[in-house]
Parts: sequence; structure tokens; C-alpha cells
Amino acid sequence: MNSDDYDSSLPEGLDLRALSAYVDGELPGAERAAIEAQLAQHPQAAARVAAWRAQKAALRALCGAPQRSERDERHERDERHEREAADEPAFIVLRRRTPWWQRAGVAACWLAAGAGLALALGPLAPRLTGGAWGGLGGSPPSFAERADIAYAVYTPERRHPVEVAANEEEHLINWLSKRLNRPLSVPSLQEYGYSLVGGRLLPGEAGPAAQFMYENTSGARLTLYVTGISRDETAFRLFRDGNRRTFYWVNDGMGYALSGPIAEGKLRTIAIDVCSALGGKPESWQ
Repeated sequence: MNSDDYDSSLPEGLDLRALSAYVDGELPGAERAAIEAQLAQHPQAAARVAAWRAQKAALRALCGAPQRSERDERHERDERHEREAADEPAFIVLRRRTPWWQRAGVAACWLAAGAGLALALGPLAPRLTGGAWGGLGGSPPSFAERADIAYAVYTPERRHPVEVAANEEEHLINWLSKRLNRPLSVPSLQEYGYSLVGGRLLPGEAGPAAQFMYENTSGARLTLYVTGISRDETAFRLFRDGNRRTFYWVNDGMGYALSGPIAEGKLRTIAIDVCSALGGKPESWQ
């Protein structure tokens, strides 16, 4: 194994090159199945794979590419592998694989550029296009989708999951309230065994957003995403992505999204209490 493929945080038998090829759909069936079996036994490696997939999804959304389900990608890989097995080439072309860190760096640059462009042009675009602009490649991702992506990207982090830690909660609330231009509060989830880890500032659809992160004693995490929103929505809805679930709602010009991989019924119960604590009216939800 090359030195740039080694990561001490990964279990034996899993390296960054193999995980990168797995995420990109470049592994044959047997190797892919072996990786999936190892990921099922190693949550930290599985979380890293989920974060990479979330980055790919964010990049595709910002560039307007159509979203594809995991089943579609698996079907495409299977068809490609069948074609490769049927067509025996008379020669082999050897290509140098682009290192995973180069691909990740390019994706991160595009993601940052897209987020900056959306923030810069968001307020001006409706006036420039007569109100017909809907973001890059059509309607921009909803705040619930952004909340889900932010959950997948930041919750696997162990050393730097937040920008401001919970021991500076007053500063955290004042800072994010100022940036969102709205008084914010952080609901307590101690009743459910979750303590505040801290929070961070994120780009929203048309302005800043805040993410508050919670963690229980076993290390499981929930996030509360908050952003200003102009749409008038009163429904309480559920967004799913793999094993992650996000309950989201709008109240008084603010969008809220509670994300986590826990059971749907439990997450809904927590979301109802969070809504009440933030001044919402969950009793109006159908």
C-alpha cells in the first residue's frame, strides 16, 4: 500500500483508495460486496462513505445534474460490469488513477464556488430574470435537503464537528442570531439523552443558515438546521435519504429541520417538542 493510501482511522483491509473507488462505482461485484460487508461492521468508515456521497450529491445539486438513486447507480454499475465481462478486449489500457484527495479537492472547490455563487446572485437573480430564475439548473435544493447534506458532512467529524462548542453557548447563540438577523434559541434535548455539542454557520438557499449539533452518550448525533425562508409553508414533512431522516417545518419566516438516523417515530416526537420550544404550533400539523 502506498503511504498516501494509509489512514490509521480506517480498519485493517479498508484503505482510502478502495473506499474512493467504491463511492465512484469503479469496483467489480465481488470487491464491492466485500467493501459493503466491511462497512456494515465499521460505522466510522461507513460514515466517511456517507459524507463523500453527500458531497457528490451536493455538487450534483449545485451544478443542476439530475439526482440519481442508489438503486439507479447500482443498476448502472451492474450493466457496466456485465458488458465488461462479455467483451474480452484484445489489449489492456493502463490508466493512472487520480488520487482520492485530488478528486475530493476538486469537488470541494466546486462546492465552495457554487455556494458562493448562490449567495452572491440569490438576492439579485429574480430581478435580473423577471422572477423566473430558480437556481442553478432549476429549482435550488430545499432547506431540508441542505440540512440532510450538512448532517452527512459534519456529524462524522470527531475533532471538529462544530465551529463554536457548547461551553460557549451564549456566544454561539449571539453570533448566529446576529448573522441570521433573528433572535435564536437552542432547545434542550436532555430529556431524550442528547446534549448540545455546539454549532456552526452555513450557507442557506438565499442567506446564512445555522446548524446546532447534539450527541448522546453512545455517540449518536442529531442536528437542528435553522434558516430564513420566504415561502409560506405550514406543513410538517419528512425527508428521507438512506437511513437518515429529516423532519422539517416553517414557522414565522424561519425554516427548521431536525435530522438524524434514529427511528422515525422517536425523531418525530423530538421534532414536535423542538417546534413547541421554538414557538411553533405542532398541534396544527395533520
